[in-house]
Amino acid sequence: MADYDFDLFVIGGGSGGVRAARMAALTGARVGLAEEFRYGGTCVIRGCVPKKLMVYASAFSEAFEDAEGFGWSVPQKPTFDWTSLIAAKDAEITRLEGIYRANLDRTGVHSFSARATVASAHEVRLATGETFSARTILIATGGWPFMPDIPGIEHAVSSNEVFNLPAQPRRVLIVGGGYVACEFAGIFNGLGSEVTLAYRRDLVLRGFDMDLRTHTSAEMAKKGIAFRYGAEPARIERLESGAFAVEMGDGRHLETDLVFFATGRVPNTKGLGLEEAGVALTPGGAVQVDAYSQSTVPSIYAVGDVTDRLALTPVAIREGMAFVDTVFRGTPVSPDHDLVPTAVFTQPEIGTVGLSEEDARALEPVEIYRSTFRAMMHTLSGRDERMLMKLVVGKESRRVLGCHIVGHGAGEMIQLAGVAVKMGATKEDFDRTCAVHPTAAEELVTMREPVAET
Repeated sequence: MADYDFDLFVIGGGSGGVRAARMAALTGARVGLAEEFRYGGTCVIRGCVPKKLMVYASAFSEAFEDAEGFGWSVPQKPTFDWTSLIAAKDAEITRLEGIYRANLDRTGVHSFSARATVASAHEVRLATGETFSARTILIATGGWPFMPDIPGIEHAVSSNEVFNLPAQPRRVLIVGGGYVACEFAGIFNGLGSEVTLAYRRDLVLRGFDMDLRTHTSAEMAKKGIAFRYGAEPARIERLESGAFAVEMGDGRHLETDLVFFATGRVPNTKGLGLEEAGVALTPGGAVQVDAYSQSTVPSIYAVGDVTDRLALTPVAIREGMAFVDTVFRGTPVSPDHDLVPTAVFTQPEIGTVGLSEEDARALEPVEIYRSTFRAMMHTLSGRDERMLMKLVVGKESRRVLGCHIVGHGAGEMIQLAGVAVKMGATKEDFDRTCAVHPTAAEELVTMREPVAET
C-alpha cells in the first residue's frame, strides 16, 4: 500500500463520492478526493435540495387561498419576490456545502478543488498538473443534463442553470416528461408563471404506474399547467423583446420567456480518460460495473449516476457504503436496488415503491386495491384536488407488490410504506394494522374490496 500516494482516490464530490471517501478514511485508508465545482454534487447544489426548497416556496400560493376556507382572512393579495427566494436558497446551499467540506476534513480526507481525470489504472491527474497514484480509484462524477442539438439551443437552460435565473419568467416552456420536468412545472406554476409542458410522448412520467400517471397529470392540469403531447421544440429564436419564438416539431409555434429542457441526464464520463485506461462504457456512456461496482479495470470502481443503475441520491450513498465494505472492510456487499421507494415532488406529490400494475401483471395474477378521495385538508378550502391510494397485490402470494400514492405528504408516507413492502408484507398484514384516524394514510389499511376486473 505504501507504493501509492493514496489507498483510494475519489473523482467527484457528490453524495456517493463523499460518503465513500469519508467511510474509507475511517478504516484508516489514505484517501484523496477531487471536485471541480462545488461539494455536494447534483443533489445538494443543483438538484434535490434546492428543488425541494423551491417546491415549498411555490406551495404557499395555494396555502394562502386555502386558509380563507378555515376562517383566515388575508388583508391584501400576497406577493412573491424571486430574488429573495434565490438568495435564501443560495445561503442554504452554501451552508450545506460547508458541512460536506467539514466532514471530509474531519475524517482526514485530502480534498482537491480541481478537475481530475484518470491517467491509468492506478493514476489520477489534476487540472493543476499534479499527478497522484492510487491503489483504488472511485468514479463518482454523477450525471450531466442532456440537451438536444437543435437550432437555437444556446437560448435554452437546463436543470443546471434553472436554479440561478436572475428573474422569474412570466411564461415558461418546459420540455420533458420526467421527475424534473413535472416538478418544475409545479414550481413555476405555483409561483405565478404561465407554464406549458411539452413532451414528445403521449403521457408524462413514463415508467410509473398508469393510474398514478393519469391522476397526477389531471391534477396538474387543474392547477393551470398546459400540456402539449407529441411535440418538442425544433427551433428556438430570440426576439427583439427578449422573449423566444419556439417552433415545435408538429409545426405549431409559441412565444415564451424561458425555454427549459428537462430531458434527462446522461452519465458524466466525457473527457475523464476512462476508455483510454481500459474502462468499458455502456452505449449510453455509463461506466460498466459488476454487482460490486467494479469496472472492467479491477482497480477502478464507480458509484452513483455515472453508472447505469438507479439515479437516486440515497442509492448512490448506499453504493458508496457497499463499495467501502467490499474494498476496505473485506466484506463483499452488493448494493440492493430492489424495492427502492421514491418520491416525485410534483404538485400533488407522488410516493411510490415496488411494481406498477402493468409490470406486476406481466409477472403474475394480481388484485388491485384503489381509492380516490378528497383529503380533509381540502374540504373547507373548497379545493378540487383528489388523492390516490393504490396497492398492487399478488393474487396467490398475497404480497403487496406495489404501493402508489398521489397527494399531500405522499413522500413521507411512502418512506414508511416502503419498509413494509421491503419486508414482504401481505395485504392481510396491511389489513391487520389499525388505522390512524383521521389521516389520509389510513386509506392504505382500510381498503377491503379489490377493483373489479374489466
